[in-house]
Amino acid sequence: MTIDLPTIWAGIISLGVFLYLLLDGFDLGIGLLFPFFDREGEREVMLNTVAPVWDGNETWLVLGGASLYGAFPLAYSTLLPAVYLPVIVMLCGLIFRGVAFEIRAKARRTQNLWDLAFIMGSGMATFCQGMILGTLLQGIKIVDGKFAGDAFGWLSPFSVFCGLGLLVTYATLGCSWLIMKTDGDLQRRVRILLKPASLVLLAIIGVISLWTVLGQPAVAQRWFSGHNFVYFAPVPLLVLACVVGIFRWADSGHDARAFILMEAIIFLGYSGLLISIYPNIVPPTLSIWAASAPRSSQIFELVGVAIMLPIILAYSALSYWVFRGKVRHGDEGYH
Repeated sequence: MTIDLPTIWAGIISLGVFLYLLLDGFDLGIGLLFPFFDREGEREVMLNTVAPVWDGNETWLVLGGASLYGAFPLAYSTLLPAVYLPVIVMLCGLIFRGVAFEIRAKARRTQNLWDLAFIMGSGMATFCQGMILGTLLQGIKIVDGKFAGDAFGWLSPFSVFCGLGLLVTYATLGCSWLIMKTDGDLQRRVRILLKPASLVLLAIIGVISLWTVLGQPAVAQRWFSGHNFVYFAPVPLLVLACVVGIFRWADSGHDARAFILMEAIIFLGYSGLLISIYPNIVPPTLSIWAASAPRSSQIFELVGVAIMLPIILAYSALSYWVFRGKVRHGDEGYH
């Protein structure tokens, strides 16, 4: 029996991107929430909740990009030209954010400027990631295996709305993370933000889903043809159930439940994306098999991933376990 390596690699890349959205989403959300919290010590507590893990979270972005380049070079060479500018701005945002994270702890007179850099970097990175996802979902023009679209084809009302949607998603995820990791007045104020943010998020998910179905006949065919609607209907229903659960448990004292439900919403939204585009890796025409590297290359790279992926998973899990629990004002900070 021949092993379907393109499918395996598609699964690895999908896992890497999903874990990036899942993990780096809440610490980007911390930066998006910064403007709402400026009392003494609040921002330090917010940063300290993610200080031990934020840079490790970005490992998954590197894994996803490197795997795409190695396993699906045709997809890499067609997708990247289509979204060059959003990718560059996203990386600049991540750089601003990382530098601000390191320097603001030592700054005194310029700390407000570094806070602004942290906010702007988080916003730039998040918005551009949303635009890239929106561009991918709406499809990229490919002719003879090459990108044939406009240099600004990524700039559309749909992609802009997806960028705004991801801003709300990460901010809501950041709220749920802070509820789990903090207490006292800061936690109380974050709880106030969580419910309206989750309602806005639900509305955005509904708009994007409807917009996609109406604007992409192939996606509508995937979701509604034959028995597919019966199979896929649980996805939007579970999203609705998660939002209801957030409202029920946001004030219950079960601080981790809202975060778990937000992570479930991320998973369901990502599942919807994969359902909409599979087996294409660059919609609407480039499949994972057409975009694959030679089989020998994929086997060689798979050996390396088989060694490194468990190591990355292990040290990530260990870091979250070691730094579990609440973070409070006065705890040792990021120095």
